[in-house]
Amino acid sequence: MKKVLSIVIGACLSAQLAWSSESIPLQKTHRVPQFENEQVKVWKTVIMPNQPLQMHRHDRARVVVGLKGGTLRKIQEDGSGSDLVFETGKAYFLEADPLDELHGDINESNEPIEVTVIEFKSN
Repeated sequence: MKKVLSIVIGACLSAQLAWSSESIPLQKTHRVPQFENEQVKVWKTVIMPNQPLQMHRHDRARVVVGLKGGTLRKIQEDGSGSDLVFETGKAYFLEADPLDELHGDINESNEPIEVTVIEFKSN
């Protein structure tokens, strides 16, 4: 009986820890996969304030939907920059990046920006 009780208590504690860790918001920029099939890949990205994303490029065209809007600063390799404004509830179409260009992004505000990205697997 003690062994069964220990197993049940252990399972309850494990479930509580899992629930607790899910309910604590991540404090760093992160991506959460949502859906993928042969045509699209979908993920949610939360871009935390003042956490630059490393240099990268987007190989495919995509739609970005603002879940919690804001302005993302896009920095090119040569140091030039431009702002990408994502309004809450609006969708934006973005072409694939040129093959020879990398960029980084930073949320310079004090609030997280949340977007859903729907990337097309074929053009």
